[in-house]
Amino acid sequence: MDRNFSPAAIFSVVLLTVALSPSTAFLEPYDLLYDNAVQAFYNNDYPNVVRYMEGALSSYREVRQTKVRCRLRCQDQHPFDATFSELRFPDVVLRRAACMNTCIEEILGSQSLHKVSEDVVQDFHRRIPYNYLQLAYKKLKQPHKAAAAAHTYFQANPEHVEMSQNLEQYKDLQGVEEDHFVDREARPHQRSFAGAVSLYDKGEHEAAIALFEGALREYYQADSECRALCQWPQRFEGHDYLLYRYSLYELVSDHFTQVLHCEHECIRDLATRPGRLSPMENFLPLHYDYLQFAYFHVDRLEEALQCSLTYLLFHEEEESMMDNVEYYREELGHDGKPREDAAWYLRRHKQELELLLIGSNTMGVEFTEGNYWSSTGRREDSNRIPSGTDGWMEYVPISEKKNISALSPQQFKEGGPLLFDKVQLVQDSAALNGTQRVLLDDVISEEECSDLRDLAHAVTKAGDGYRGRMSPHTPNEKFEGATVLKTLQYSYEGRVPMRSARMFYDISERARQIIESYFLLNSTLHFSYTHLVCRTAITGQQDHRNDLSHPIHADNCLLDPEANECWKEPPAYTYRDYSALLYLNGDFEGGEFIFTEMDAKTVTASVKPKCGRMVGFSSGGENPHGVKAVTSGQRCAVALWFTLDPLFRELERLQADEVIQALDTQSVWGPGLNINPKDEL
Repeated sequence: MDRNFSPAAIFSVVLLTVALSPSTAFLEPYDLLYDNAVQAFYNNDYPNVVRYMEGALSSYREVRQTKVRCRLRCQDQHPFDATFSELRFPDVVLRRAACMNTCIEEILGSQSLHKVSEDVVQDFHRRIPYNYLQLAYKKLKQPHKAAAAAHTYFQANPEHVEMSQNLEQYKDLQGVEEDHFVDREARPHQRSFAGAVSLYDKGEHEAAIALFEGALREYYQADSECRALCQWPQRFEGHDYLLYRYSLYELVSDHFTQVLHCEHECIRDLATRPGRLSPMENFLPLHYDYLQFAYFHVDRLEEALQCSLTYLLFHEEEESMMDNVEYYREELGHDGKPREDAAWYLRRHKQELELLLIGSNTMGVEFTEGNYWSSTGRREDSNRIPSGTDGWMEYVPISEKKNISALSPQQFKEGGPLLFDKVQLVQDSAALNGTQRVLLDDVISEEECSDLRDLAHAVTKAGDGYRGRMSPHTPNEKFEGATVLKTLQYSYEGRVPMRSARMFYDISERARQIIESYFLLNSTLHFSYTHLVCRTAITGQQDHRNDLSHPIHADNCLLDPEANECWKEPPAYTYRDYSALLYLNGDFEGGEFIFTEMDAKTVTASVKPKCGRMVGFSSGGENPHGVKAVTSGQRCAVALWFTLDPLFRELERLQADEVIQALDTQSVWGPGLNINPKDEL
């Protein structure tokens, strides 16, 4: 690699002068293409599934690249230069914003104004389109393309049982070769780094050097793109948009606080493999660590010294690396300098951060390069030139995360009264091979089950509760749901009997009381979310099916099976404390509720649903759970999540409480009270 390598020059040539294709102006929004593909899938129109889904993926990539190019170009045209001043800061910010809007609008046309929902963005981030694609290609008898789509999806969803088994089947099919199993969304810098490590471990040091150098170029390019995507409207956590009334300077300050947070997250994002929650430890500095070893092995000590000094830019007090530097200096008889790529990278981002902090008047924030890199767990070796490089992909617990997988037994109690005479204890935690688990029967009667199923058929709507997504967990089933408030609203509109809506309300309250009492909670358990939900097997899509109706997960933390952890952080519903499923029927095939170990594979208990049966459990990492595939018929249940924190009470439940209170008051005092129940909705 050229020692005078300049990331600025590379980015200018590669990213800022790339011709922006006019064809992007005719791109159809990728969320609309995605929706068309999903509809085609449920119509068994597999050629159009491929057509629309491939188009959606192409549009998604092109829109992203357009935004990156425009933002980098506008940053170049309107820099925070040496003449920076407090008065000039807002001017540069506004000029950049106008430049980016104009550039993107000129290239994308009307699509530049099109807003894509966060749910669709997350689906693309989780590679959900590739799940549909592999099924469509399989139906179209194109196993080599199905294998690529399946492999791509599985890289980001390694816990997906069905896809793992599909991949094994594809390997045995005629015409499918090993090189068909490609990750279509592979991140170049991570792919190159992994390949370089593999070559290094085999002793192929010259080849490893070439690949490590390529990985560095790709990393810096990916970093530049990631940071460019931060230069856009940000979410203002904790702010109510309608009540946000501040001056221009305060708006700019708050905006750049979010931008800085976004840019900082780029470091973690670039070091995190698809489907993983934790980043690879010390990722960028580790490139230079490996390179100095590799250059030493091929007797290129000048480069080895340079890489060692570069590593020390990130970790100034790394004792073993300082020993290596002294060794190289003695052997060479002179000193060296760190590489310009890393020095420029750190200089640029430190300067930008300082300018933004001054301009936005953000106080109390201190920057050091060391804040960006994990310094724990680095290899120690008494030799001057360490040779061991095992463990380069080990997970590193991030200090902001809270490990909740190992809770003390003293925190848990159970065995309290069941409150209602007919309710029967079937299995406790010990019988269910876990902690804070209970299985109960006869929580509701056959008649109540029947009435709630009728209510579900009249009220539930496809995608309700899942932001309109008809199949949020698997494309092989349809999901329908309704809340307590919605059923009350339907009863006032005359669509369902008021008795049924009131029953739903009362039964969910009965379930809450039982859970609160059985687990001997010393404070009130509040509703967090209540959902009447049915899962229906889609006819014609059940052959050889072995996926899950609902993948293994925990209710208040992010399950990380590979690290055997569960991280209590957003987007998990961290405020949920207890969960319950009250089943309304058992006349379907499949659909068993299962508890697993933290590996999301080892099943510890299985529950077959039937009318009146309820399973309750604490919502944390001690209780990973999921639902086996519903392969025939319809499975209905009342799903309940509870919280001990009154600040996170379910809003719709509070509104429903007001409606019920108004109804009860009216029944006592009569119609003369002049309460319009609809007003309470």
